[in-house]
Amino acid sequence: MARKMLVDGELSQTNEEEAHYDFDLFVIGAGSGGVRAARFSAQYGAKVGICELPFHPISSDVIGGVGGTCVIRGCVPKKILVYGAAFGGELEDARSYGWELNEKIDFDWKKLLHKKTDEILRLNGIYKRLLSNAGVKLFEGEGKIVGPNEVVVTQLDGTKLSYSAKHILIATGSRAQRPPIPGQELGITSDEALSLEDLPKRAVVLGGGYIAVEFASIWKGLGATVDLFFRKELPLRGFDDEMRAVVARNLEGRGINLHPRTNLTELIKTDEGIKVITDHGEELIADVVLFATGRIPNSKRLNLEAAGVELDSTGAVKVDEYSRTNIPSIWAVGDVTNRMNLTPVALMEGTCFAKTVFGGEPSKPDYSNIPCAVFSIPPLSIVGLSEEQAIEQANGDVLVFTSSFNPMRNTISGRQEKTVMKLVVDAETDKVLGASMCGPDAPEIMQGIAVALKCGATKAQFDSTVGIHPSAAEEFVTMRSVTRRVTASGKPKTNL
Repeated sequence: MARKMLVDGELSQTNEEEAHYDFDLFVIGAGSGGVRAARFSAQYGAKVGICELPFHPISSDVIGGVGGTCVIRGCVPKKILVYGAAFGGELEDARSYGWELNEKIDFDWKKLLHKKTDEILRLNGIYKRLLSNAGVKLFEGEGKIVGPNEVVVTQLDGTKLSYSAKHILIATGSRAQRPPIPGQELGITSDEALSLEDLPKRAVVLGGGYIAVEFASIWKGLGATVDLFFRKELPLRGFDDEMRAVVARNLEGRGINLHPRTNLTELIKTDEGIKVITDHGEELIADVVLFATGRIPNSKRLNLEAAGVELDSTGAVKVDEYSRTNIPSIWAVGDVTNRMNLTPVALMEGTCFAKTVFGGEPSKPDYSNIPCAVFSIPPLSIVGLSEEQAIEQANGDVLVFTSSFNPMRNTISGRQEKTVMKLVVDAETDKVLGASMCGPDAPEIMQGIAVALKCGATKAQFDSTVGIHPSAAEEFVTMRSVTRRVTASGKPKTNL
């Protein structure tokens, strides 16, 4: 059966002369993007091979696992630990609701760790079955590109297998990096943090991004003393400034010690633990030091330069809007391209790749109005533009609507932690440009708001929607009064 493929930017019929390739598609990397692209391409009739490094919870140059970062050492195990940590505050609040609990409540870290490992093993098996059921041939080993249409897979026993492919897809993801400071080998990354043998009593976290904030919340929720160090005045650079301030306030309210505008300069091993020295001359002792200082694309061992594939200064694979590299037969999706590094985005890119190359339907990933969440306790979730982005891009005035309130459950428990919601609206068109929320269930609520923004909803349409009562979510359809109006030439103000 003939298939349509994208060749040199145009759709053309495959012919008998192209049958000499071992595979229509060979994918290097079986994470979210790679598996999606492989499965969907196979469903279009392509003969697909995929390779992945052997499984282990902690990655290295030669360790990985089917399912990739998200399933094995990222979103999924992290969220399991967030759930576990959230019970600490829930149990405190439960007393106000009539639950009689002992003063001392025991927590078994190893039990949670075991349950987490069981779950990622289960998901690893599911991903393998998905590939098998789609007819994708899975190879365990390290893949390298040796030519525009040739890959070599080094198996666990050192045997090298060479295959030709009409198209090659790079989907090798990214890896956590460590800062170049003395004693950096004493610290850990998020990989190790998800598999620590013992729960730390004293934790230091370096970084201001979502990984840093999430692990600070996890460890504090499980009873550790946590110190969070970051370079800016507020954590979560790139998010809405007002919401960043809310997150910072909540972290402090939960007992996390914040150290803004502070970096670490050295780690020293001592009998008492790891001595942490800051650029302000402060010293403290920790059981564990987490480096959450960014991730880098997994590209250095793929032989890409020799194959002529262009990389940027960070090692990310350069691609066009269809995820194609400068070599027409080689493509890339997911974190290795360093576009928008989120699992659902890698899935979108993998889907668009399969449609473009094998489905006869050239498709560009759409990066507008992509929702995301920071699973701090409580979480932050956003979609669309921040207030700062809206003002920067606006041709006219921007209207900002906010609501800050104590959730109903807190009125009984006595917890002093406000939920904050925000809508950013184009004053001329009434179109909702962005939404954000920090509070319980924010990600669950924001997914629905994202659908509305994707459909181009206006503030009037939000206002005409009947709310669910009593719920926090109804605030998004009852914010009638403008908090502030910012002119196109004005600057946003953070009141929190």
